[in-house]
Amino acid sequence: MNRGRFITFEGGEGAGKTTQIERLRRYLEGRGRSVLATREPGGTEGGEAIRALLVTGDPGRWDPLTEALLNFAARREHVARRIGPALTAGTWVLCDRFADSTTAYQGAGHGVPRVAIDALYDIAVGPLRPDLTLILDLPVALGLRRARAPRDGAEDRYERMDIAFHERLREGFLGIARDDPERCRVIDATPDPDRVAAAVVEAVEAAFGAEVA
Repeated sequence: MNRGRFITFEGGEGAGKTTQIERLRRYLEGRGRSVLATREPGGTEGGEAIRALLVTGDPGRWDPLTEALLNFAARREHVARRIGPALTAGTWVLCDRFADSTTAYQGAGHGVPRVAIDALYDIAVGPLRPDLTLILDLPVALGLRRARAPRDGAEDRYERMDIAFHERLREGFLGIARDDPERCRVIDATPDPDRVAAAVVEAVEAAFGAEVA
């Protein structure tokens, strides 16, 4: 059986990643692909427990390096128990955030050196890399307005960080795209969800051609 494809969705708060993953999942399943939609931090029982530590509570709750370590602990479990086996079985994996989020949030946002993040990646993840990364980009103020709309739960720790952090975060994601243009595609996330979904499908079809025809 052929290896599945690994597509990651990245972007700041309120970019609409969850909505677009669900749209793409339906699109791919409609073309006969087996699809796993998952998220980070999370994706496993242990990962979800770590997620609760990271996305709730006071914005200053963790030292930035501690945050990076927690993310990679969850990521190790995710890759070992779900992502890796799914890809081996031929399943396409759509992941709401992956290591680029650590590079952007803890790196660009909080100042953890890139060399430290890269070393953690090598230890926790190894040679696995996404086949395609879609970075949903929109102005910070718009993203925060969308993210702060009424919703269930209290996963708002990052949303409550200051505007300067979120501006660094956005620039971090755009820098990742500039540094790795073969893997990354920047998608304008400001239009309505239907237009964004069309751009996502266009990017996936351009990347994989006959595999999604």
